Amino acid sequence: MCTNEHPAVARFRDYLRIKTVQPNPDYETCSKFLLRQAEEIGISAKIIRFQDVPERPIVLMTWEGRDPSLSTLLLNSHTDVVPVFEDQWNSDPFGAAKLENGDIVARGAQDMKCVGASYLEAIRNLKAQGKQPLRTIHLSYVPDEEIGGAAGMEHLVNSEDFTKLNVGFALDEGIANPKNGLKVFYGERTAWWVNVIARGNVGHASMFIKDTAMSKLHRIINRFMDFRAAQEKQLEIGVHHNGKRYALGDVTSVNLTKLQGGVQHNVIPEEVIAGFDIRISPGVDLHRFKQMMEGFILCESDTRIEYAQYFDYNGTTKIDNSNLWWVAFQDYCKERDEEIEPEIFPAATDSRFIRAKGIPALGVSYLKNTPVLLHDHNEYLNEKIYLEGIDFYTGLINRLANLE
Repeated sequence: MCTNEHPAVARFRDYLRIKTVQPNPDYETCSKFLLRQAEEIGISAKIIRFQDVPERPIVLMTWEGRDPSLSTLLLNSHTDVVPVFEDQWNSDPFGAAKLENGDIVARGAQDMKCVGASYLEAIRNLKAQGKQPLRTIHLSYVPDEEIGGAAGMEHLVNSEDFTKLNVGFALDEGIANPKNGLKVFYGERTAWWVNVIARGNVGHASMFIKDTAMSKLHRIINRFMDFRAAQEKQLEIGVHHNGKRYALGDVTSVNLTKLQGGVQHNVIPEEVIAGFDIRISPGVDLHRFKQMMEGFILCESDTRIEYAQYFDYNGTTKIDNSNLWWVAFQDYCKERDEEIEPEIFPAATDSRFIRAKGIPALGVSYLKNTPVLLHDHNEYLNEKIYLEGIDFYTGLINRLANLE
């Protein structure tokens, strides 16, 4: 480590080196690191373990406000990262190497670790300034977001521990923006992972056998692909009623991601399976969409559906004057001359569980002028942008936590 390196950058790089990579994240080392940071800063912290998933710890930090009766501010981040293809990286994905131009290369550099680390540095700054917020601030560091969040945020929001937090508003992750602005997400698409299982007649593959499992699955896939093409066209040419063009989060995507079946080339299989990743835009009636999708499938005989992931909420956070949290956020960005781009997040974050509890949440990562390398090879964040982000969050957290 360079002796003249900014301490916040050094701590960030240490965090990135902890291999919380799926499918076997080192959550214990990560938890110890986070607890140590809380102790250094001077805020309380504890580990929450749920009985059915004790190996998935949640680190919860609290900085008590001057008026504990007020609803609180939650700063959420996740600790796990997605796998890497090491042969495609120019350096160790968990080495957190810093290039001469200041780029910090590591898995998680653009993902939630940069935001979670920035939260800590912002609280560190505010504590060093001798400030105490009006509202209590909680920081949650949750596991397993990258594989659906069932053992992480979903568990947390349904617990008595969460109810006691009395959360009024939450911040969560966003995504990089190659332009000089911040992407701000007030909602996200609902993620369904669907397995379609078709069964049919079997026999020798040299024959024209009717109603095979594969022929049924082929027709089902075609129906999904026709719907996909229509949504893709809408994204290409569509315009909102307010005159803005559609973004990815405004349409519903369907992708065939898994195919399974067959025993050998000359045998027609009895059963075949297709897996779909479906991301449903807010505003779509989930009940009607489910009926349509199941109609694609169940019109074929001897077929069934399995939901590998299902979520029945697609509400959004209001971004108008009725939401005082949004007004405070927007005003703060205006004062800093920060350009913001409100959008629907095209993927899924832990915010969906928070919004489903009726709590407004915004997703924003200070990653301006940065190419989108989320989950990509050679993911990086420049230290200058990281330090700017700490300054951004310091002011933002101070503003939100003192909202009367």
